[in-house]
Amino acid sequence: MRAPETIRQRRDFLAANQGRRVPSAGFVLLVRQREDGSDTMRAGYTVTKKIGNSVIRNRLKRRLREIVLLTLPAHGHSGADHVLIGREAGLTRDFAVLKADLEKALAKAHLPPKDTEKPWQGNRR
Repeated sequence: MRAPETIRQRRDFLAANQGRRVPSAGFVLLVRQREDGSDTMRAGYTVTKKIGNSVIRNRLKRRLREIVLLTLPAHGHSGADHVLIGREAGLTRDFAVLKADLEKALAKAHLPPKDTEKPWQGNRR
């Protein structure tokens, strides 16, 4: 499969924030199904300035980009936007574990919400 396109516009990041949210130790995954008729997967990366200076933030984004390139074509959801918000633990977490975390998060993001789920959990609107 092809590598996912990169999300670059702020409005797409804001739209993804309305989708499904799956927290992990090294990142938070946001998945939102686009209703544009395209089956192209897109991925975006963001790291807050609280994590560190630009060198540290870019290192974390490179790690996230690489796990997405390895994982998303096989486990991602077509026609969806996937946004990874980096956490500080993502810098020191073993790469194989970080990749496994993304696979688990993608599987969890595609599960239908539980009946007992509260409105503010799971599929956010």
